[in-house]
Amino acid sequence: MTRRSPWHSIALTPLTLALGACITLGPNYHVPHEAVVNAQLAQGPIDGADHAPVSQLGVPANWWQLYDDQTLNALVQEALKTNTDLRVAAANLARSRAEVDVASAQGGFSGNATAAVQRAQESGEQYLVFEKLPVENLGNLGFNVSYEFDLFGKLKRGVEAARADDDAVEAAADLARISVVADVVQAYVESCSASEELAVAQESLRLQKERVALTKRLRDAGRGNQPDVTRGQTQADTLAANIPRFEGRRRLAEYQLAMLLARAPKDLPPAALACARQPRLKQPIPVGDGAALLKRRPDVREAERQLAASTARIVVAMAEMYPDVSFGAGVGTVGLAGDLFSSKTNSWSFGPLISWTFPVNGQRERVRGAEAATAGALAHFDGVVLKAPRETQSSLATYVADDRGAESLRTAYESAKQPGDETHRLYAAGREPFLSDLDATRTLTSVHGQVAAAEGQVALDQVRLFLALGGSWEEDTPQNTAEAPAQPKRSVGGD
Repeated sequence: MTRRSPWHSIALTPLTLALGACITLGPNYHVPHEAVVNAQLAQGPIDGADHAPVSQLGVPANWWQLYDDQTLNALVQEALKTNTDLRVAAANLARSRAEVDVASAQGGFSGNATAAVQRAQESGEQYLVFEKLPVENLGNLGFNVSYEFDLFGKLKRGVEAARADDDAVEAAADLARISVVADVVQAYVESCSASEELAVAQESLRLQKERVALTKRLRDAGRGNQPDVTRGQTQADTLAANIPRFEGRRRLAEYQLAMLLARAPKDLPPAALACARQPRLKQPIPVGDGAALLKRRPDVREAERQLAASTARIVVAMAEMYPDVSFGAGVGTVGLAGDLFSSKTNSWSFGPLISWTFPVNGQRERVRGAEAATAGALAHFDGVVLKAPRETQSSLATYVADDRGAESLRTAYESAKQPGDETHRLYAAGREPFLSDLDATRTLTSVHGQVAAAEGQVALDQVRLFLALGGSWEEDTPQNTAEAPAQPKRSVGGD
């Protein structure tokens, strides 16, 4: 019988280890079947959309262009380039992608080289020589290479976790972009709305001052009295008191807009400062359905990717309880400098290396902690999924209610306008008492102001609805929130 050399066993060791590399501990990630995202309540149509001034079309990426306002378009594009929140998001995204590269570089081949030449006095006793050794020039040259096998999936799952974290950071950057766009549109709408309400208040004040001037003329002609003048002046002073409030609102909106664009308020574009009429949509708001909403909202995608990362870390924690296995080889020469590269100083080696730390104190508890973290990530994911339709439906309901209220006020204003003008003509002709004219004027100016305020609120409701719908993060425009290479978006559900 031929005796097998031990070198055969050593040579077969790398093959044996490589065959074990297909073993991966723990669960493969998928969105749990019991997750709320799979429930019918998350997949159906948006409640209330059938009876609202909206359409079932999909939300466009650049939804603010539905206003057809070139000034607003320019403000949004500038904010996407200069906003500080987006710069922070870009830096976070670049950092997370570097961490993916670090995780991907773990394991596999690695090597090191050493080179040292020194004059030294070695200790004789460490070599069991009980006399002084001579001072010599010593050299040490060596090169080692090894390959680490990922037998239990720790490195693979580490890369999965890093990539899922990167996806979550990317979703957070998309969410920041949505928020910045909505904030810019809201600040612009608020500024224009305040200017429009200011113009209405100034027109109402002008109208009331004309009434006061007429009352004074009638008093001086003996057809009126001082109390009528006083009442009219009181009404004029009341209207004048509202003007600083609208001016303040406009300035605050301009400050907000300037901050979003990283500018001083005085450096805002002249067209933005001169806006005197709030922008209006050219078509009903497109809202889509519930399934599209969940795929579109970055906060849902962020929560789902966090769940994926947490699931992968369960395997990372489990693999820590098992040995690390690598196969290495090395060559070197160590000894007196004059004898380097000779048979007396040369050395070489190859073979497997197993590193196993035990007992694994607390490692099982770390696994249970990772499993608990995953359960928490699933609960957070469910909560975000539930929040998405709730925010959308709440914003839609508010928009519908305020839009109907504004329409009623516009009807009321048209109803009050003609009687008010007629009452004033009759008062000027002496056929109506002053109080009738005062009441008619007060009603007309009050309703006019309410119409302007209601229309401004409707415009803000529209912006909030667009924000809840989660549009405007898609990278189909030249502006991006990060300079890092674009990565494909992952839909909810994972790989």
